Amino acid sequence: MCTFLWKHLIFLYSVFFYIFSASLCFFPLSQASKRIMSDHHASYSDYDSQSRSDDHLQTNLPALYSQPSLPSLPSLTSNPDHYQEILSTTHHHCLTTLKGHTSYISSLNLVGKFLYSGSGKEIRLWKGNSLDSEIDHENLSNNVVVVGKGAVKSLVVLEDKLFSAHQDHKIRVWKINNQESDKQKYTRLATLPTLGDRAFKSLLPKNQVQIRRHKTCTWVHHVDTVSAIALSSDESLLYSVSWDRTIKIWRTNNFKCLESVANAHDDAINAVALSNDDSVYTGSADKNIKVWRKSSKESKHSLVATLEKHNSGINALALSTDGSVLYSGACDRSIVVWEKDGGGNMVVVGALRGHSQSILCLAVVSDLLFSGSADKTIRIWRGADKSYSCLAVLEGHRGPVKCLTATIDHDNTTDASYLLYSGSLDCDIRVWQINVPLL
Repeated sequence: MCTFLWKHLIFLYSVFFYIFSASLCFFPLSQASKRIMSDHHASYSDYDSQSRSDDHLQTNLPALYSQPSLPSLPSLTSNPDHYQEILSTTHHHCLTTLKGHTSYISSLNLVGKFLYSGSGKEIRLWKGNSLDSEIDHENLSNNVVVVGKGAVKSLVVLEDKLFSAHQDHKIRVWKINNQESDKQKYTRLATLPTLGDRAFKSLLPKNQVQIRRHKTCTWVHHVDTVSAIALSSDESLLYSVSWDRTIKIWRTNNFKCLESVANAHDDAINAVALSNDDSVYTGSADKNIKVWRKSSKESKHSLVATLEKHNSGINALALSTDGSVLYSGACDRSIVVWEKDGGGNMVVVGALRGHSQSILCLAVVSDLLFSGSADKTIRIWRGADKSYSCLAVLEGHRGPVKCLTATIDHDNTTDASYLLYSGSLDCDIRVWQINVPLL
C-alpha cells in the first residue's frame, strides 16, 4: 500500500514539474523579472528609483560593481612617465567635512560664497567663506528648508530664486530673502506645474496624455521623479528631465511650461547638460546620449543626434567651458570623451578609465574634469591634445560619491588652485583644496 502511494506521489510531482517548466516557456516574463535579469543594463539612478529608501539603495550597490568597461574605445591616458611627473607636483587635502544631513547628499550648487546642498527632504545652506576652516553648525541650523513630500534630486539657483527638483514629480521655486546675509529666509513662490498652468491646459482634451491604462493628465505634468534640471545660457529657460522619459522646458520669469518632449528616451533620463549654442544633451538608462536643438526660437526641440558608445545606463554629463567637449559617465565604469568635429557634431574620442565602479557624477572647471564614483573615490583628470592624465585620486568618503561642484580658488596664486565640494551616500559633504602645476 505504501509503495503504491509513493508511486502516485512521484507521478503527480513529475506532472506538476513538467507543467511548471512548460509554463516558463510559453508565458512571457514579467517586467520585474526582466528588470532583475537585466540589472547590468540599469543605471545607478535606476536602483535609486526602485529602492525608494537609502538603506535599500546601498544594498543594491554590489550588483553594479562588475559592470564591463568599454574595450572598443581607446584609452586616453597619457604615458606613465608624464603621469608620474604631474602626479608628483599635484597636491590635495580635505579642508573640512560638513555634517548635519541625515540622508545621502543628492545635489550641490555653489553660488558666490554660498553652497546649497540637497539631501532627503531638505535643502541646507553653507557659507562659502567659512568652508576652509571650522564651521559653526549651530548658526546654520536656521538655514534649512523643509521641502515637503518629495526627496530633493537637483538644485539650480537663478538670482534670488532657488529651483529644486523632487522625487514626487514636482519642481519647486523658492524666493531667497536676505540674499547676502548668513540668515537667508526662503518663501515658496510656486510648485511646477503651477495651478494656473494645469487648469488652463485641462480645458482642452488635446492637452491630455495617457499615463496609465485608465489615467490621464495634462502634458505639463511630470509623472515620475524629476532627476535633473538645468538653465539655458541666457537663463530664460529651465530644462527638466525625468524618469518618465520626458524633457520639459519652463519659462523662468512666469514658470509656464512651454514644451514637453515625450518619449525622448526608451528608459529613465538621469542627466541633462546645456551648451552655449543652446544644444541640449540628455543621458539615459537606455545607454544613449541624445542631442536636441531648435532650428528657430519659435520651433520645438528636435532630435539632431544620438551618441551610442556606453554599455550601460548613463548617470552623468558635463561640458567643457567652451562647450566643445562632452564627458559622459555611466555604470560601465568609463568616462567617454566626445569632441565637436568641423561640422559641429559630437564624435567619440576615447574613454577615461580608472574607477572600479559606476561613475555617478562629473564636474568641469577650467581644464580639469572631476569624477565621482560608487567606488567612494573622486578622480581629477586633465586633458590636452586628446591625452589625459589622472592627477589625483581623492579618498575619504565612506560611501559612493553622488554629486560634485567645484570652483577656482582665487586666494592661491602660485599654482592653479581649486576648491572641490563632494556629496556622498555617507551623508557628508567634503571640501577639498587642489593645487595643480600650471601648464
